[in-house]
Amino acid sequence: MTEVQNYIEGRWLPSTLSNTELCNPSTGELLGHLAAGTEEEVAEAVRAASAAFPGWAATPAPDRIQFLFRFKQLLEDHFEEIARLVIIENGKTLGEAKGELRRGIENVEVACGIPILMQGYSLDDIARGIDEFMTRESLGVVGIITPFNFPVMIPLWFLPYAIACGNTVVIKPSERVPFSMLRVMKLLEETGLPAGVVNLVNGGKPVVDALLDHPLVRAISFVGSTPVAKYIYSRGSANGKRVQCQGGAKNHVVVLPDADVDTTTRIIADSAFGCAGQRCLAVSVTLTVGKARDWFTDSISTAAASLRVGDGLNPETQMGPVITSASRDRVRSLIEKGVQDGAKPVVDGRQLQVKGHDQGNFLGASILDGVPATSELADTEIFGPVLSLVHLNTVEEAIELIARSPYGNAASIFTSSGAAARQFRKSVSTGNVGINIGVAAPMAYFPFSGWKSSFFGVMHAQGRDAIEFYTDKKVTIERWPKNWSRQF
Repeated sequence: MTEVQNYIEGRWLPSTLSNTELCNPSTGELLGHLAAGTEEEVAEAVRAASAAFPGWAATPAPDRIQFLFRFKQLLEDHFEEIARLVIIENGKTLGEAKGELRRGIENVEVACGIPILMQGYSLDDIARGIDEFMTRESLGVVGIITPFNFPVMIPLWFLPYAIACGNTVVIKPSERVPFSMLRVMKLLEETGLPAGVVNLVNGGKPVVDALLDHPLVRAISFVGSTPVAKYIYSRGSANGKRVQCQGGAKNHVVVLPDADVDTTTRIIADSAFGCAGQRCLAVSVTLTVGKARDWFTDSISTAAASLRVGDGLNPETQMGPVITSASRDRVRSLIEKGVQDGAKPVVDGRQLQVKGHDQGNFLGASILDGVPATSELADTEIFGPVLSLVHLNTVEEAIELIARSPYGNAASIFTSSGAAARQFRKSVSTGNVGINIGVAAPMAYFPFSGWKSSFFGVMHAQGRDAIEFYTDKKVTIERWPKNWSRQF
């Protein structure tokens, strides 16, 4: 791995580093050191972005997207290399890393449609001789703060749209996984993008606070846990910034007796245990209805117990490690809390060991049957490979239980009944809904629509929402009376 560096005004500069080690979560191998980051580094990046803004905003939209076309091709050319970096620093499997990068590239592709997506509208003769039109104007400097669990995809939820709309950017990737984004930035540099349009500052909370407080930063995009999302939304908004914050989740799936056994089991197992449960769309709770309890408990337990856990660079691996040893210990303690509250660990992965990887942060998949509604676990985002089972009698009970959750990111239903699916789709209190889909992840041209404590803001990430978020609307009303015209 290369040294963790900042990228400011087209130059690679040393980053202020801490003594905290960054290690491969599968092997424990030292990769580098955590960036601390400083207010001064942020100030320099914002200064560069602010200086680059007038020229970049004045660049015609068809010219701006030429850099994104080149960027997209570079991501394709280096696809395997970037996926491997994600595996090494994050712990994903090969399929998960490739899937993440593919979804990120989709957002670059959509942002290339800015000449159409950024168009305004007009109406002549709103009154006699008076015309009115709306145009979209670039905001200015945008701050982007991203999490560890998708080190490439989530930055690409925001970055392509922000610069395609004529803004300049300061991005702060997760301090836990800096290397994938460093490589992506080097590819972006190869496009010939003007210096200062995109800047990168590594670090932790001091960098975040500096972005939230800097008067020249107009907008903030964030993905992370709900407590941090609340903090960023509150502080950023108080400083007059436009803010969008994707928060945490406690996602439910409902399984009806008429669901297909094999397909339902396979999809839910992948949704609950994919990326070791470290994604905001991971299934956390399965609500079985009626007789579905009889077959689903056995089938999902068999699937969980048979998962091949190991290093993601091994193509046979089906689930990798969690990000740090502290995360592993936290997940173990939450499972223990659930057991103490009365849940039955029908599959217990707490003590799983991977041969030859004694220093890895591995957990096996775990299934807790009968987590009480009063348990702390009922509303806690575990962010690990743990699935809770709750057994109910009706779809209405399931919808009501989901409504009581403070989160509203996603919910899915598995059934052969169109009527039940339609009832669920229209009634469930989440922003992303799956019908026989485990991870209801919207495509790049649809918004990622979390509700309740899963999202703070108005405009979501991706698609048309991204265009709304990264532009200001300007309305012009004009009159040109004939007697004002020049005489020739």
